[in-house]
Amino acid sequence: MRKVLSTAVLAALLVCSFASHAQVTVQANPNHEQLLASTEPRLAANKRLVYDFWREVFEAGHMELADKYLAESYIQHNPNVPTGRAAFVTFFAAQSKPKPIDPRVKAPLVAIVAEGDYVILSFVVEAVDPKQAGSKYTTTWFDMFRIENGKIAEHWDAASRR
Repeated sequence: MRKVLSTAVLAALLVCSFASHAQVTVQANPNHEQLLASTEPRLAANKRLVYDFWREVFEAGHMELADKYLAESYIQHNPNVPTGRAAFVTFFAAQSKPKPIDPRVKAPLVAIVAEGDYVILSFVVEAVDPKQAGSKYTTTWFDMFRIENGKIAEHWDAASRR
Protein backbone atom coordinates (compact mmCIF):
# COMPACT_ATOMS: atom_id res chain seq x y z
CA MET A 1 0.00 0.00 0.00
CA ARG A 2 2.80 2.38 0.92
CA LYS A 3 4.60 1.65 -2.37
CA VAL A 4 1.43 2.32 -4.39
CA LEU A 5 0.88 5.57 -2.48
CA SER A 6 4.52 6.61 -3.03
CA THR A 7 4.23 5.85 -6.75
CA ALA A 8 1.01 7.88 -6.96
CA VAL A 9 2.60 10.81 -5.13
CA LEU A 10 5.66 10.65 -7.40
CA ALA A 11 3.45 10.56 -10.51
CA ALA A 12 1.43 13.54 -9.25
CA LEU A 13 4.62 15.50 -8.58
CA LEU A 14 5.90 14.73 -12.06
CA VAL A 15 2.64 15.86 -13.66
CA CYS A 16 2.65 19.06 -11.59
CA SER A 17 6.29 19.63 -12.45
CA PHE A 18 5.60 19.33 -16.18
CA ALA A 19 2.43 21.44 -15.91
CA SER A 20 4.29 24.23 -14.15
CA HIS A 21 6.75 24.33 -17.06
CA ALA A 22 4.12 24.10 -19.80
CA GLN A 23 4.18 26.63 -22.58
CA VAL A 24 2.47 29.96 -22.06
CA THR A 25 0.16 30.56 -25.02
CA VAL A 26 1.32 33.34 -27.36
CA GLN A 27 -1.23 36.17 -27.34
CA ALA A 28 -1.94 38.80 -29.99
CA ASN A 29 -1.88 42.45 -28.96
CA PRO A 30 -5.24 44.07 -29.79
CA ASN A 31 -3.85 47.63 -29.56
CA HIS A 32 -2.23 48.17 -32.95
CA GLU A 33 -2.03 51.95 -32.50
CA GLN A 34 0.12 51.39 -29.40
CA LEU A 35 2.35 49.03 -31.41
CA LEU A 36 2.75 51.66 -34.14
CA ALA A 37 3.69 54.45 -31.71
CA SER A 38 7.25 55.62 -31.24
CA THR A 39 8.87 58.68 -29.72
CA GLU A 40 11.09 58.82 -32.81
CA PRO A 41 9.17 60.01 -35.92
CA ARG A 42 11.41 58.00 -38.29
CA LEU A 43 10.72 54.75 -36.43
CA ALA A 44 6.98 55.48 -36.30
CA ALA A 45 7.01 56.15 -40.06
CA ASN A 46 8.92 52.91 -40.75
CA LYS A 47 6.48 50.92 -38.60
CA ARG A 48 3.51 52.49 -40.38
CA LEU A 49 5.03 51.79 -43.81
CA VAL A 50 5.46 48.08 -43.04
CA TYR A 51 2.06 47.83 -41.30
CA ASP A 52 0.23 49.44 -44.23
CA PHE A 53 2.13 47.31 -46.75
CA TRP A 54 1.08 44.21 -44.83
CA ARG A 55 -2.60 45.28 -44.76
CA GLU A 56 -2.96 46.63 -48.26
CA VAL A 57 -0.60 44.55 -50.38
CA PHE A 58 0.09 41.32 -48.54
CA GLU A 59 -3.25 40.64 -46.81
CA ALA A 60 -5.65 42.39 -49.18
CA GLY A 61 -3.72 41.45 -52.33
CA HIS A 62 -3.69 44.91 -53.91
CA MET A 63 -0.57 44.41 -56.00
CA GLU A 64 -1.25 47.69 -57.81
CA LEU A 65 -0.08 49.37 -54.56
CA ALA A 66 3.23 47.49 -54.39
CA ASP A 67 5.22 50.34 -55.97
CA LYS A 68 4.03 52.62 -53.13
CA TYR A 69 5.74 50.32 -50.59
CA LEU A 70 8.43 48.21 -52.26
CA ALA A 71 11.68 49.43 -53.80
CA GLU A 72 12.06 48.30 -57.40
CA SER A 73 15.19 46.40 -56.36
CA TYR A 74 13.39 44.74 -53.42
CA ILE A 75 15.44 41.81 -52.04
CA GLN A 76 13.54 38.73 -50.87
CA HIS A 77 15.18 36.18 -48.55
CA ASN A 78 12.19 33.82 -48.37
CA PRO A 79 13.25 30.89 -50.61
CA ASN A 80 9.71 30.52 -51.99
CA VAL A 81 9.27 34.08 -53.26
CA PRO A 82 11.33 35.67 -56.04
CA THR A 83 13.42 38.82 -55.58
CA GLY A 84 12.45 42.16 -57.11
CA ARG A 85 9.24 44.19 -56.89
CA ALA A 86 7.96 43.01 -60.28
CA ALA A 87 8.61 39.36 -59.39
CA PHE A 88 6.89 39.83 -56.00
CA VAL A 89 3.81 41.27 -57.73
CA THR A 90 3.69 38.48 -60.31
CA PHE A 91 4.09 35.79 -57.64
CA PHE A 92 1.41 37.11 -55.27
CA ALA A 93 -1.03 38.22 -57.99
CA ALA A 94 -1.20 34.56 -59.04
CA GLN A 95 -2.02 33.51 -55.44
CA SER A 96 -5.31 35.37 -54.96
CA LYS A 97 -7.58 38.19 -56.08
CA PRO A 98 -7.69 41.56 -54.33
CA LYS A 99 -10.02 41.84 -51.32
CA PRO A 100 -11.28 44.86 -49.39
CA ILE A 101 -8.52 46.53 -47.37
CA ASP A 102 -9.10 46.28 -43.64
CA PRO A 103 -8.17 49.23 -41.41
CA ARG A 104 -6.08 46.88 -39.24
CA VAL A 105 -3.75 43.99 -39.90
CA LYS A 106 -5.91 40.85 -39.71
CA ALA A 107 -3.15 38.42 -38.72
CA PRO A 108 -2.75 38.04 -34.94
CA LEU A 109 -0.03 40.62 -34.37
CA VAL A 110 2.06 40.31 -31.20
CA ALA A 111 4.53 43.17 -31.64
CA ILE A 112 6.10 45.66 -34.02
CA VAL A 113 9.72 46.50 -33.27
CA ALA A 114 11.71 49.16 -35.12
CA GLU A 115 15.39 49.91 -34.84
CA GLY A 116 17.14 52.13 -37.35
CA ASP A 117 16.06 51.01 -40.83
CA TYR A 118 14.65 47.66 -39.64
CA VAL A 119 11.09 46.76 -38.68
CA ILE A 120 10.06 43.39 -37.28
CA LEU A 121 6.48 42.14 -37.17
CA SER A 122 5.77 39.16 -34.93
CA PHE A 123 2.60 37.09 -35.19
CA VAL A 124 0.87 34.31 -33.30
CA VAL A 125 0.91 31.02 -35.19
CA GLU A 126 -1.24 28.09 -34.11
CA ALA A 127 0.09 24.70 -35.18
CA VAL A 128 -0.86 21.05 -34.83
CA ASP A 129 1.20 19.33 -32.13
CA PRO A 130 3.00 16.37 -33.77
CA LYS A 131 3.52 14.79 -30.35
CA GLN A 132 -0.13 14.92 -29.21
CA ALA A 133 -2.79 13.87 -31.73
CA GLY A 134 -5.64 16.37 -31.95
CA SER A 135 -3.72 18.95 -29.92
CA LYS A 136 -2.47 22.39 -30.98
CA TYR A 137 0.10 24.82 -29.66
CA THR A 138 1.06 28.41 -30.38
CA THR A 139 4.38 29.80 -31.47
CA THR A 140 5.60 33.04 -33.02
CA TRP A 141 6.44 33.94 -36.62
CA PHE A 142 8.73 36.87 -37.41
CA ASP A 143 9.01 38.96 -40.56
CA MET A 144 11.81 41.52 -40.76
CA PHE A 145 12.00 44.37 -43.25
CA ARG A 146 14.73 46.86 -44.13
CA ILE A 147 13.60 50.34 -45.16
CA GLU A 148 15.58 52.45 -47.62
CA ASN A 149 14.51 55.85 -48.95
CA GLY A 150 10.98 55.42 -47.58
CA LYS A 151 10.35 52.01 -49.17
CA ILE A 152 10.78 48.39 -48.18
CA ALA A 153 14.09 47.29 -49.67
CA GLU A 154 14.54 43.85 -48.12
CA HIS A 155 12.58 41.10 -46.32
CA TRP A 156 13.49 38.10 -44.13
CA ASP A 157 11.38 35.43 -42.45
CA ALA A 158 11.81 31.89 -41.19
CA ALA A 159 10.27 30.14 -44.19
CA SER A 160 11.89 27.00 -45.49
CA ARG A 161 11.76 25.81 -49.07
CA ARG A 162 8.45 24.18 -50.04
